[in-house]
Amino acid sequence: MSLSLRWGIIGTGRIAHTFASDLRLIDEGVVTAVGSRTRGSAEAFGDEFDVANRHDSYESLVSDPEVDVVYVGTPHPMHFDNAMLALEHGKPVLVEKAFTMKASEARELVQAARAKNLFMMEAMWTRFLPHVAAIRDLVAQGALGRIVAFEADHGKWFEEDPSTRLFAPELGGSAVLDLGVYPISFASMLLGTPSRITALVDPAFTGVDGQASMLFGYEDGAQAMLTCTSMARTATRACIAGTEARIEVDADFYAPSSFTLIKRSGESKRFGFAHQGRGLHYQAVEVARCIAQGHTESAVMPLDETVAIMETMERVMAYL
Repeated sequence: MSLSLRWGIIGTGRIAHTFASDLRLIDEGVVTAVGSRTRGSAEAFGDEFDVANRHDSYESLVSDPEVDVVYVGTPHPMHFDNAMLALEHGKPVLVEKAFTMKASEARELVQAARAKNLFMMEAMWTRFLPHVAAIRDLVAQGALGRIVAFEADHGKWFEEDPSTRLFAPELGGSAVLDLGVYPISFASMLLGTPSRITALVDPAFTGVDGQASMLFGYEDGAQAMLTCTSMARTATRACIAGTEARIEVDADFYAPSSFTLIKRSGESKRFGFAHQGRGLHYQAVEVARCIAQGHTESAVMPLDETVAIMETMERVMAYL
């Protein structure tokens, strides 16, 4: 059972465009309102996606009675205020990752959502992609045996422009928060919260973290080896190695992709998945399902795990 939710989108940047575009692929949601800090931006977004209600303030957007749920697609430093605004107006909210700038902000948002009995979820869309759901099933079935190691990289090249979001401190510039969150969240899904962290973190030309290599250790002896960089386009593949088999995930591991299951004997099986769009609509389906069933959070992307991931990223960035 699910609902067709009326979405209000806060922000008109690239990720908001992608989310609105992907919502066109499903019946469980439609964009009915957009909010921006400027009238012109709201009007342009509204024209592009045929959005009826266009607001020149975020306060106006969250007050709109025709909005069932709010999507926060602004830069990281604005997530806390935007999400809290939605909660204060009684709106369930989907918050882009990285969820907040600090773990303390994440804890405060979670506390507020629970106090108000409102649904909230981090928009880690990778969790809901078909290939990732299939990987979770295989792991749960014991196809890999005990997971021993996980490797993943996420690197993209960005021009050295101080106004670019990845490099601008005022926009929350950070390779770890923007790129590293994907392999870190994937590792969390598979192995939980690391008990030990070692990292090598170097700054970009503006002083924000530009590249990180991370080694996580877990209580059961498993390890995760993760990298991210805003200075180069890396392979963006992932590998989950277990005692019985491994899974090699094709590039880009965090987006709609495919993978190969390779048994210890060398026997392999290919898993491919048809897909449309970028893949952000799968998380919207999950939001609709959860709200229809009266859930205030998703078991696939729980709020306590979102907080733990923020805490892990803080521990990594402390190496800068």
